[in-house]
Amino acid sequence: MSTAAPRIQTEFPYGTTREDIRVPLSDGTTLFARVWRPVTDEPVPVLLEYLPYRLSDWTAPRDWQRHPWYAGHGYASVRVDVRGHGNSEGLPGDEYDAQELSDGVEVVNWLAEQPWSSGKVGMFGISWGGFNSLQIAALAPEPLKAIVTVCSADDRYDNDVHYTGGSVLAVDMHAWAATMLAFVSRPPDPQFVGDGWREMWTERLEAVDPFIHTWLKHQTRDDYWRHGSVCEDYSAIKAGVLAVGGWHDPYRDTVLRLVEHLPDDQVRGLIGPWSHQYPDRGLPPGPAIGFLQETLRWWDHWLKGEDTGVLAEPKLRSYISDSHPPATVYDTLPGHWVGDPSWPSPNVTTVSYALQGSPVVVRSPQHTGLDAGRFFPFGNDADLPPDQRDEDAKSACFEFEVPEDAQVLGRPRVTLRVTSDAPRGQIVARLCDIAPDGSSTLVTRGVLNLSSRHGRAANVPWLPGSTEDVTFELNGIGHSFPAGHRIRLAVSSAYWPWVWPQAGSQAGFTLNPVGSALELPVRSAEPGGTIAFEAPEQSPPLGVVYPASLEEQRPERLVVRDVAKGEWKLEVDPRYGGTRIYPDGLEFTEDAVETYVVQEDDPLSARTRSDWSIRLHRPDMAWDATVQTRSEISCTATEFVTSNEVVCRDGGEVVFHRTWEERIPRTAG
Repeated sequence: MSTAAPRIQTEFPYGTTREDIRVPLSDGTTLFARVWRPVTDEPVPVLLEYLPYRLSDWTAPRDWQRHPWYAGHGYASVRVDVRGHGNSEGLPGDEYDAQELSDGVEVVNWLAEQPWSSGKVGMFGISWGGFNSLQIAALAPEPLKAIVTVCSADDRYDNDVHYTGGSVLAVDMHAWAATMLAFVSRPPDPQFVGDGWREMWTERLEAVDPFIHTWLKHQTRDDYWRHGSVCEDYSAIKAGVLAVGGWHDPYRDTVLRLVEHLPDDQVRGLIGPWSHQYPDRGLPPGPAIGFLQETLRWWDHWLKGEDTGVLAEPKLRSYISDSHPPATVYDTLPGHWVGDPSWPSPNVTTVSYALQGSPVVVRSPQHTGLDAGRFFPFGNDADLPPDQRDEDAKSACFEFEVPEDAQVLGRPRVTLRVTSDAPRGQIVARLCDIAPDGSSTLVTRGVLNLSSRHGRAANVPWLPGSTEDVTFELNGIGHSFPAGHRIRLAVSSAYWPWVWPQAGSQAGFTLNPVGSALELPVRSAEPGGTIAFEAPEQSPPLGVVYPASLEEQRPERLVVRDVAKGEWKLEVDPRYGGTRIYPDGLEFTEDAVETYVVQEDDPLSARTRSDWSIRLHRPDMAWDATVQTRSEISCTATEFVTSNEVVCRDGGEVVFHRTWEERIPRTAG
């Protein structure tokens, strides 16, 4: 499904060239790079996108949409594979480790020194590429003048795929670790590295250690997570920052923090209704915008010194979605754009709603959360949360009338007076829009691990039987509640598989409405002015073919209930790409399925599994390499139990087979 097909631009101010090169590093390693350049005798600014996701295949379709477009508008646009990935030399490391960032600084400096370079460099990227753009900007290499960071995070602990509110983010702690185990195990391509591909491959495989081991060994916000978290010192960033996010992306709060902490003449923020995608791609939910044109204005200002008016824009431009019925996918969400001159905004006022009623025991069944939707929506048909009435029924709910239209923009906050008889547990708060017909649309949500209530670096068990007031924020949102609807705050003690359940959490907690409140950031009506964007456009596509499968496609999200056992299983097909055939003859096939299982009355029954299968085949070269991985997590009251397996084959020959088994103490997790 698409919100709008981007216009394909075939005529540009410049003709373009493309070549594959190797970027040398100081230790002798070379990184594989693809460079699109404008045809001109004049040196031009350089744009860098730096990723581990294989420019010769996995990101190639997306790369072709934007890198040639930038080249056609007068920039050298460069896509580089991170060390140990794709066709780059070296061994893979942890995500955003010191080696990756040091290499990135070297690449920036090398690009600035090329004869076709003006000496000014910009970085851009989405997700991983957005992360390392921010992190390298914080290292402040002199040539790096500006970045565009999309769907990225300033806090690796509390706004990434590992932990949320101090709790283990089961759904993506597991899924992304499993995905990266499969990704890092893929071989280099002999078409680009030659006959030495197999030796490179086996050397990499011997260096692989599943990310999950490291991530689960750091259950509070320690030095491991502070590394690469630019929120530790925003002032270290010297480059201009265009921060972009989507209300259906888990990283959108980073945009709010960047526009709050960086100076007015350095940063601009943009948050639309989008999922975890570039805003020009036309993937649900829309509307899509002319994002490449918007970024070109940013580059022209910072890298060419042109007055494009980007700093005359509001510091934060946000899309306020109108109320909409619950659905798992929306082609386009109705709404409007607003602009705020600063953040926190003078247009936003905190409105407090006191909770009413008698104390209530919150004891949610462990499968509460199966209707949470995908942590990383990508624009697929089953990504977003369905009607929340079933989830609401497993929660303590408090409702507030909406006498007149109310726009919410920012991060809601809850203060809850809680009594717990268990030393461990979680609180999950969901904000829902209740229509007159009773349907419940999830607006936003937040999580608190009770042991992190005094800060994410702390691990303080609850004193059983004691009462405390706890306060935490929900994720940011832009949403309009219309008159006649109701605002519902739903509070649960479980949220599987987003949050890994704590031992003893089946007892729940008691919530006293006296002293408890919901605070909403309510925005006044727009004081004037119009925010508009050009229609999306891209350069001509690469021409990848996606052959139809003869097999029946499995559901994207399937819930199975074993009534006798009281067991619930969620089966997820992430649908990253399936089978595709590239113009150079490469046949690339991948298949993945994730499963999440829990018994409704037993938090220690939680377990996950992910299975990946990847094949890279070049019929003209008789090259046929396959990767199969299995990743599992289960738990006891005191340990996480992990099991990972990788099997790699060259044709029918097994070239690598290894299994990892670890038992990791549960501390805060």
